[in-house]
Amino acid sequence: MTEVWSADTGDGCYRNPVLFGDWSDPDVARAGRDFYLIASSFNRVPGLPVLHSTDLVNWRFVGHALQRLVPEAVYATPRHGCGVWAPALRYHAGRFWIVYPDPDHGIYVTTAADPRGPWTPPRLILAGRGLIDPCPLWDDDGNAYLVHAWAKSRCGFNNRLTAYRMTPDLTRPLDTGMVLVDGDAVPGCYTLEGPKWYRRDGWYWIFAPAGGVANGWQYAMRSRSVLGHYEPRVVLAQGDTEINGPHQGAWVDDWFVHFQDRGAYGRVVHLQPVTTDDEGWPVIGDRGVPVIRHRKPLQGGPVCAPPSGDRFVGGRPGPQWTWPANPQPGWLLPPGDDGLRMACVPWPSADLRDVPTVLGQRLPGPRFRAETTLRLDAPAGSRAGMVVRGKAYAWIGLDHRPGGTVLVCRTADAPGGPERDLVTPVPVAADAEVRLTVTVTDGAVVHLEAEGIEASFAAVPGGWIGATLGLFATARPGAGGGRAEFEPFRVAGPGDAELLPLRSREA
Repeated sequence: MTEVWSADTGDGCYRNPVLFGDWSDPDVARAGRDFYLIASSFNRVPGLPVLHSTDLVNWRFVGHALQRLVPEAVYATPRHGCGVWAPALRYHAGRFWIVYPDPDHGIYVTTAADPRGPWTPPRLILAGRGLIDPCPLWDDDGNAYLVHAWAKSRCGFNNRLTAYRMTPDLTRPLDTGMVLVDGDAVPGCYTLEGPKWYRRDGWYWIFAPAGGVANGWQYAMRSRSVLGHYEPRVVLAQGDTEINGPHQGAWVDDWFVHFQDRGAYGRVVHLQPVTTDDEGWPVIGDRGVPVIRHRKPLQGGPVCAPPSGDRFVGGRPGPQWTWPANPQPGWLLPPGDDGLRMACVPWPSADLRDVPTVLGQRLPGPRFRAETTLRLDAPAGSRAGMVVRGKAYAWIGLDHRPGGTVLVCRTADAPGGPERDLVTPVPVAADAEVRLTVTVTDGAVVHLEAEGIEASFAAVPGGWIGATLGLFATARPGAGGGRAEFEPFRVAGPGDAELLPLRSREA
């Protein structure tokens, strides 16, 4: 099968986005010849995904820095839009450091000698609501600092950056903080956030986006003094391109890694070249607007992308899969062979936006087909299937009802609307094995198919994340004890015959 999306064009160049998936708020650190990328993960568990590259174009999944969300009890159920917001990654004193915010609790730090882990348990270093988008800076004199932004939804204001002097190990602040940059004093600036702090060529730099996720722009701000005054300049904006809101990311060597909001696809990752003008200011992309294609930063690395298909070797899901809340023992059962066995866990709500036992992954590209086979061995009141879930969702699968088992395709509209049938349910045998397929076409239009039924659905994003492609098993209260068995999960790219409709493939 072909790759769902490959940024490497094979001729020494790349195309944007370099990561077509919801790798929101990316930050990158370099250690020797290796680059590591992290992203915000919100309520996904495990969180803080870590990717590795040798050329900033081809990326492999190497793990997660956060195995469970804290506080544990808070994230026992899905809390959409909460959890891990924009983090920062730095390599300092022989260790990797991640500083990340939870807008309802404060700013945390975790460190590791190897980005593949293990990472230290997250330590709360600044408590409070509304503290977001932190980034540390270690100066040449040994002093350490931390800058962060503010979430108006939590504290009532935003558009400013606050800085603290910190202990070198980032365990605590040494002062009460100061306003480093007041966005209200910058003409045309609003929603200033996402700061990244650097020292280069005798200047201190703050890279920070403004203008909002979908339509914003990127500032660079510089000062000769670490605590300012910082002079701002817009260094990247949409211009006459189709790349809306190009901002928030990492300045690494002579390159800038940023995201673009693509709605149901999430915030995909772009790579821009960086040059310098006569006054020493960075010039990003093609004179301040994004490029679509460019030469690769480095040649010779392997062509690769994060995984999407999964054999579930040993019954374990690959690193691309996450839960919408902290998982509990017993959600996954030992397999008989390759494949996945999920317990039909009873849950009070039938709304799949509220159910934690949904194993999901990012949409891996603009066009693809995902396929698996399902068998449901469970009492009446249980159901399982494949779902595309955001603020609205649609699913296809099996529903064991008191009158028998039916193959269904159902949807629920935003916000919080009840489920309804997209097609008339089809009776099947209680021990039926059904092949389920989800095809996503341009614009995140979803086609759901199984033997005898098919329907379409327009995917929508979730809470600050793109739509999720998932597998689930659940039951009504009192109806537990069953299981759903999924065969290996196959994902085909746009060059494969598997992207043909089922009826065409079987003709």
